[in-house]
Amino acid sequence: MPTVAGRETRVVRWIEAWASQRPELMLSADEHGNLTLRRTEPFAPGEPVYVTAHLDHPGFTIESIDGSDTVTLAFRGGVMEDYFKGARVRLHPGAGQSPGATIIERVPSAGTDDEMFKRYRARLDTGSSTDGLTARDIATWDLPVAFIRDGMLHAPACDDLAAAAAALAAFDELLRMAQDGEPVGRDVRLFFTRAEEIGFVGALGACRSRTIPQGAPIIALENSRSFDDSPIGGGPIVRVGDRLTVFTPRLTAAVAARAEAVAGGPALPTAAQKTSQMPAWRWQRKLMAGGACEATVFCAAGYDATCVCLPLGNYHNMADLAAVQAGTNTSPPSIGSEVISISDFDGLVDLLIACGQELKPGGDIDARLEKLWFERNFVLHE
Repeated sequence: MPTVAGRETRVVRWIEAWASQRPELMLSADEHGNLTLRRTEPFAPGEPVYVTAHLDHPGFTIESIDGSDTVTLAFRGGVMEDYFKGARVRLHPGAGQSPGATIIERVPSAGTDDEMFKRYRARLDTGSSTDGLTARDIATWDLPVAFIRDGMLHAPACDDLAAAAAALAAFDELLRMAQDGEPVGRDVRLFFTRAEEIGFVGALGACRSRTIPQGAPIIALENSRSFDDSPIGGGPIVRVGDRLTVFTPRLTAAVAARAEAVAGGPALPTAAQKTSQMPAWRWQRKLMAGGACEATVFCAAGYDATCVCLPLGNYHNMADLAAVQAGTNTSPPSIGSEVISISDFDGLVDLLIACGQELKPGGDIDARLEKLWFERNFVLHE
């Protein structure tokens, strides 16, 4: 679904339609356009738990229509300059066909080197025209429609729409459980933010407006660049921090405890275990320092916040990124579909459901430490 920072209208409308089919839900927007989705009657008494995901993805806004077949685009998001040369894009008017175009040049900045958004001129394909396009429209990379192959989802934008979809899927199951009288121990609410890709703008606005109650714990969802030690297919990742900071330890421990409960074991084998003893349901616990996420914003504003993410291939649509960064690529940099594992996605849904059923600050670490002390403190007196 085409979406760009500040121009998330299509995704917002989809969520509005989803919520309208469920009369037991209430959907509201704050002054910044962030969305809160909650059950009209709380799932459970006590402080709500907010699960957040952002609705934008790196892409272009149309800055100007320069003629019958040429437009100037402004890019909103973080993509290396090497990937723009001759790249294919697709324009998305409010109605009608979405013509394709090719980037032909970088537009020089208007007398300053610190322009907020890089600008590019693109020429429409032969036979297409700028008729119907306006400066309110957007453009995205020209990529195949989403498809699944060998257990992997290839899509124009997984970051962060896959996480938003997982949140909705888990919320739907929690609604069913509540309707059937099954225990749901926490009042889970979903929070969808805007303009994350240009500096967490929606989340910053929410913190300034205190859209989320100050005492509510926040689980931010992300799609984070996969590395060798955080592989795609290794399970959803309880993210302890990002490249800027670490998240609230006791909340991270609480989420990790739920992951361990679902799996029936830790993320990695302990020194006393063999790999063959590890559970089939897989999860990971990682720092994920390749980027920053909204959990940092919420922590800085005084909230208890942590993150769960899906390991992502072709981060921000940059194919062969590690080689391009190292200068060892053997072919020109090219744009590609983002990639996640279906099993990782399913695991994220499972984990969010488990957090809705129970989420204790610190997980069971307090009880574990207490047990260790009372069972073993005798050795200090031998």
